[in-house]
Amino acid sequence: MTSRTKASGDWGEAIAAKLMRKAGYRVLGIGVRLGPRDELDIVARKKDVLVFVEVKTRKSEAFGRPIEAVKAAKRKTVSRAAVHYLQACRFKYNFLRFDVVEVIGEPGDRNPEVRHIENAFTLDPRYTLPY
Repeated sequence: MTSRTKASGDWGEAIAAKLMRKAGYRVLGIGVRLGPRDELDIVARKKDVLVFVEVKTRKSEAFGRPIEAVKAAKRKTVSRAAVHYLQACRFKYNFLRFDVVEVIGEPGDRNPEVRHIENAFTLDPRYTLPY
């Protein structure tokens, strides 16, 4: 990943976290690393729902919507990271959800377009919850 791509991704995650907070979520972590292969862009909580958020940042939608990049392989890695997160912190949850936040723009934009897609996908069937 180039430093420009990382900067854009970090900017998108910050925009998404701001949106989540404004919508009443408590952001528990941004860029949560769980070992060498697993990372969760945002972990948030609202009431009794734990939310794992995948953030997709794009300059434009010339090549499609950002959510289209959340294919099966990405859903699998996010699911694996979520299960590892739950095992590591022994978080007691009532409900969990996988969301996607699309950020269209680039660092420096004052008004990026931001879309929060709740329940964008489900836990990959290869994984089971620890409780």
